[in-house]
Amino acid sequence: MLVLKRKQGEAIHIGDDVTLTVLAIEGDQVKLGIDAPRHIDIHRHEVYIQMQEENESARDSANLMKQMIQKKSEA
Repeated sequence: MLVLKRKQGEAIHIGDDVTLTVLAIEGDQVKLGIDAPRHIDIHRHEVYIQMQEENESARDSANLMKQMIQKKSEA
């Protein structure tokens, strides 16, 4: 993991297309601005993890349904 220090108003570039700017520091919170192309998904970590869990659950449900349909067609 790369660790960088930035002050309010300073930015970090990620590749050619993404800029991360420190907009404000308020107590123990940092407000970030992210400038990126629309095709790049940006999510808070906790939201990303929840989405991954929901996708995994949906895959499991779809696989279970597929197995049930196969068993029924074999009978």
